[in-house]
Amino acid sequence: MNGNSAPLDAIASKENPVTFFSPAGDFQEGADIVSKRYRHDAKTFAAGSKSRLVIHQMAARGDIAWWTGLQIADVKMKGKDKAVSMTLRITETFRFEDGWKLVHRHADMAKEGK
Repeated sequence: MNGNSAPLDAIASKENPVTFFSPAGDFQEGADIVSKRYRHDAKTFAAGSKSRLVIHQMAARGDIAWWTGLQIADVKMKGKDKAVSMTLRITETFRFEDGWKLVHRHADMAKEGK
């Protein structure tokens, strides 16, 4: 959220299967394609963004873990003067492969009042 994809690159799986369902309604599949998308999307944000996670449910079993909740953010977008407030509904799935790695992310805009 600050224009730097390095923290996300560090936890993103490099092994298939990997998927990303974006807030725009599209999706990517494949570790290389998803990582490329994450790097591209990170470049649209500027330094100074703030984000917090509100986890509603989470679980882990064996080498799979997941959580779902809200990502509440005030983001600075490149080319915009004011921060943009957004609340995303998030589901992320992780696989243990030399540490926990992100293998699926689904994010969509939460409707007002939800």
